[in-house]
Amino acid sequence: MKLSSRYNQVNILTSFIVLTITGIIYYLVIHFILTDKLDKDLAVEENEINQYVKTYQKLPLPASYLDQQVHYKEVKSNNQLREFSYTTYYNAKEQEIEPGRSLITTINLNGKKFVVTITKSRVESEDLVRIILIITLGITCFLLISLMLINRFVLNRLWKPFYTLLNQMKAYEVSGMGKINRVPTKIDEFNELNDSATAMAARVQQDYKELKSFTDNASHEMMTPLAVINSKLDSLLQTESFTKQQGALLEDIYQAVGRLSRLNQSLLLLAKIENNLIPDLQDIDMKELLENKIRQFQELFEKDELKIIQQLENCQLKMSRYLADILINNLFSNAVRHNHTGGSIEVILQKNSLQIINTGQDTSLNHQLFERFSKSAPSEGLGLGLAISKQICALYGFALLYDYHNEKHLFTIHF
Repeated sequence: MKLSSRYNQVNILTSFIVLTITGIIYYLVIHFILTDKLDKDLAVEENEINQYVKTYQKLPLPASYLDQQVHYKEVKSNNQLREFSYTTYYNAKEQEIEPGRSLITTINLNGKKFVVTITKSRVESEDLVRIILIITLGITCFLLISLMLINRFVLNRLWKPFYTLLNQMKAYEVSGMGKINRVPTKIDEFNELNDSATAMAARVQQDYKELKSFTDNASHEMMTPLAVINSKLDSLLQTESFTKQQGALLEDIYQAVGRLSRLNQSLLLLAKIENNLIPDLQDIDMKELLENKIRQFQELFEKDELKIIQQLENCQLKMSRYLADILINNLFSNAVRHNHTGGSIEVILQKNSLQIINTGQDTSLNHQLFERFSKSAPSEGLGLGLAISKQICALYGFALLYDYHNEKHLFTIHF
């Protein structure tokens, strides 16, 4: 969810809640004020009746007006009574029952007690409250709609520089040596973001240049002494005979130099993949590539008496042939190296996926098998094969997954 949308939701919800609560309070206050006014009018009428009785020693005539009625009733009780209550009021003109407010009080006259009921219509008060409520609801709706429109158009325009800069950052490719252009805006935070993004792009480009320079030169600088060491070892082995102990030492040195050479090549390859320095995209026929690889590994399969099961469908991919060859080579090497004599390897190629399933140790591999230098204890590999494979898949947006099922190890690539 976008920030502007989230802000819109919170702002409108908060405004709705606040306006609803204040509207209810406003309604109750107005209702209380109007009721209090009616009670005061009833009290004035009560006072006029008392004054009339005191002056003339008799009750006023019962009255029935459009908005007021007065009734008397003689009672035998000596209890004093005075209370306000909601009641109904019959409007003779409209011939309908209306809401009313009444005051019931008592008057003593010539030793007799009378209950006086004064009733006033609440129609005007209710109409006034209803009008106030409608006006309040109208203002609330108008305010909420105004907030929605303001948030939709004004806030979107305010956030436009941010999204423009964000799109530039999404499209930014360090290998293309592009740059992030400043977006004109009057917002201080966006100007600061502009400066930070521009400075970051400059630093990334500088780091990329240095890394590319290192990658270009490191291979020659490191491979040359390794080649010299290999050459000198070959010459040394051909010059004279050695004792068995000296021969073992030289063999260890020879293997260590070869391992160091492979390690150097693997790390340089990882650096090139991570920085997208192998851009030669081609249309790859994966079925043909897998068939060739199976033929190349045939001697290793026969050496360990491995059974090969193939289910190959047509599949076309667009990627570097060099990296595709390394990817398949690493997965096949891993399936052979971690298999057991008389085991099996299944190669299943479909239009959108490739599965390589092999027998091997009867436990699942750890979750770090795709990390660099992660390998099992008895393995003689460098621990970089699966890391390189994972990086190649990530470069082209493929997903390389591992699973252990029915005592078999499954490596699946979803294209």
